[in-house]
Amino acid sequence: MKKNMGSADKIIRILIAIAVFTLYFTGTVTGTLGILLMVFAVIFVLTSLIGTCPLYLPLGLSTLRKKLKS
Repeated sequence: MKKNMGSADKIIRILIAIAVFTLYFTGTVTGTLGILLMVFAVIFVLTSLIGTCPLYLPLGLSTLRKKLKS
C-alpha cells in the first residue's frame, strides 16, 4: 500500500491509543464503549506502524510530506 501518513499523524494516533489503553485498563471506560474504543486504539496503532490509513485513500488525503526532487 502507498504510505499516506506523516510523522505527526502517527505520533498523535499513538498518543490517543495510549490514552485509551490507560483509560480502559484503569477501569475508567468499561463495557461496550470500552471495547469499541480499544478496537479503534488497536487500529490506530496498526495504521501508525504501517504508515497507511485506508480511510485516507478514497478521500485522496495524505499527511505525508512530499519529497523535493533535486
